[in-house]
Order: sequence, then C-alpha cells, then structure tokens
Amino acid sequence: MTQLEVTNHDYMPGFTGALVHAAPAIPAPAVLVLHGGAGITEHERSRASALAERGYVAFVPDLFGEPFRDRAHGIAVITGLVGDPPRLRGRLTAALEWLRTQPAVDPARVAAIGFCFGGLAALELARSGADLACVVSFHGGLSTKAPAEPGRVRARVLVCTGAADAFAPREHREAFETEMTHAGAAWQLNLYGGAQHGFTEQTTARPGCAYDRHADEDSWRAFLDLFAYR
Repeated sequence: MTQLEVTNHDYMPGFTGALVHAAPAIPAPAVLVLHGGAGITEHERSRASALAERGYVAFVPDLFGEPFRDRAHGIAVITGLVGDPPRLRGRLTAALEWLRTQPAVDPARVAAIGFCFGGLAALELARSGADLACVVSFHGGLSTKAPAEPGRVRARVLVCTGAADAFAPREHREAFETEMTHAGAAWQLNLYGGAQHGFTEQTTARPGCAYDRHADEDSWRAFLDLFAYR
C-alpha cells in the first residue's frame, strides 16, 4: 500500500483542511474534495486517500469553520451558506487558491468534487468562474441563488445524481440543464435510476438516503475518466 502523508493546514483564518498525498517527485494533479452537511467525515477522508494512492494531491477543506452544537445549529449554518453564494464561494476560492500554491501541486491541473452539500458547493465554484479542469457533484443540490452567467463557467461540469433523490427532483434537474445551457457550459448529467440521496455513502442511515453500489462505482469511474481526459 502506498505510504500517504496527511497534514492539516489553515487555508484562511479560522478554516482548516487536510492535505493528503504520496509525496510526489514532481508536481501532480490535485483535487479539492468538498464535504457533506456533517462536515469532514471518514467518507471524504477515504476518497482523498483513494485519490492520493492514484498519484493525485487531495485537499479536504472544512467549509463551516465551527463545530455544530446540535442539528438545528448545523441546519442554520448550512442554510445560511446556501442562501449566500458569495460567502460560500469566497471560502471555496480561498481553499482552491491555497491548494494551487502547494509545491506538490500542478496548478494547471486541478479539479473539484463534492458530496451532498459539497456537491452543491462544487457547482457554486464552477458558477463563480473558477479555472478548473472539471467540477463533479455527487448527489449534490442543483439549485442556486446566483445562476451562472453566459460564458462564466470555465470548468467541465459533471453532475451525478439519483432519479429518486428527493433533494434533486426533476424540476431542479431541468432548471440546472437550462442554466448550464444558457451559460454555454460544457456539462453532462448522469442520472441513476432508483438511486436516492447519498448514494456514495455506505453507512448512511438518514431518511431518503441509501447507498447504491452501481451508482457509487459508476459515478466515481466517470469522474476519474473525465479528469484523466482533461
């Protein structure tokens, strides 16, 4: 097994992230791994480690900057960020720019991926005009308070979502398609029949969420193929 190096760093005042890599001899492609609504968990850490074992540098930033006292507090923080795209995009941009400056990273080959809340966050980064090879959302929210403007999206965009995901219903998918098409983005949407929200999380036990092995494996392969192509 590849020996991985994991270190914690502040990417902006009050916000920390975990950098994971295998000490590459030359600058390597990098991936920003964005967490779900529970913050950084073993799910994101394992994805970062899987990427590092493939030779990528992975950075998992904490986007909340504070521990949640309880569920109500967490919902309030997440709702506040979703409703304030400039604030969320500011944190994402800071994490991305910090990652680009690391000696182990090839700044011209960086992608962003996210799960659930992180999938929504990844799409906000694409909408902001970030210069990325690609952005991938795994069962993330698709709606936004600040739709992409024509010509603004520079990254290739891949959305992997479940047809039975109550948090990304048909009308949200259709609105996203319209938004991306109007923006002139290079985008695609992989829709998995029967898959619910959180389909990549093997231990999920929340109502409306369920692990789906086919959707998990197929969506991960689609991301790897897209980033390798770019």
